[in-house]
Amino acid sequence: MARITASVYTSHVPAIGAALDLGKTGEDYWQPVFAGYDFGKEWIAEQKPDVVFLVYNDHATAFSLDLIPTFALGTGSEFKPADEGWGPRPVPTVYGHPELAAHIAQSVIQDDFDLTLVNKMDVDHGLTVPLSLMFGQPEAWPCQVIPFAVNVVQYPVPAGRRCFQIGQAIRRAVESFDEDLNVQIWGTGGMSHQLQGARAGLINKDWDNRFLDRLIDDPAGLSQLPHIDYVREAGSEGIELVMWLIARGAMADIAGGPKPVLRKRFYHVPASNTAVGHLILENP
Repeated sequence: MARITASVYTSHVPAIGAALDLGKTGEDYWQPVFAGYDFGKEWIAEQKPDVVFLVYNDHATAFSLDLIPTFALGTGSEFKPADEGWGPRPVPTVYGHPELAAHIAQSVIQDDFDLTLVNKMDVDHGLTVPLSLMFGQPEAWPCQVIPFAVNVVQYPVPAGRRCFQIGQAIRRAVESFDEDLNVQIWGTGGMSHQLQGARAGLINKDWDNRFLDRLIDDPAGLSQLPHIDYVREAGSEGIELVMWLIARGAMADIAGGPKPVLRKRFYHVPASNTAVGHLILENP
């Protein structure tokens, strides 16, 4: 039986990818950011996941205003790094797990969640930056990756409650897959930031840390938070944090199992124009 052994949460700031690619990680500005992931790199080398189910949002590369899926599941065998206007990042091709992805699609759709199935797409920094933060810059990613793109760009976007529920459906799907696989689920995006308008540059440290507290200890209650609270407190792009609720909903305690073990908590500002948050929760 496949199993979800852990969830990883991280921001996916594009400038972090640029700092990695341009060799700037040791600079005074960036060193504290990357130091926050040193533990995670050691931890994941020990955990050796077979598959990472990676929740992220596309930034107008695979999708555009012509086509806006709410939940898009990557079912292909490979996904190339996207050209976001300055060439693709110099990172490896992402190889999927079509069999598990097809199984998840079957299970989750039959569980009354509508998914868009994507057999071919490129993946942008929303997916590749988290991989780089956890795995470094390898010749090949050490596991297969199933992309799960969530629309948090164009309103209407899914409620935190719905994201939490679909995380539970994903857990059920994974656990009903016959192959013995070590699966991790990652929630990415956020934290507080706003890229435009009168509040451009907004970062709310207190709100971010309360979010992390509740994500760990009160995820069901946190899932009821209305959208307007994210926008008011965390900025227009802070809504990306609903994607973290998908990963949290997939953890064992939500189905009545033991509470996950907190292996890492990290928070830092600034990193470009946003806050960086990072958690690792491990199922006992």
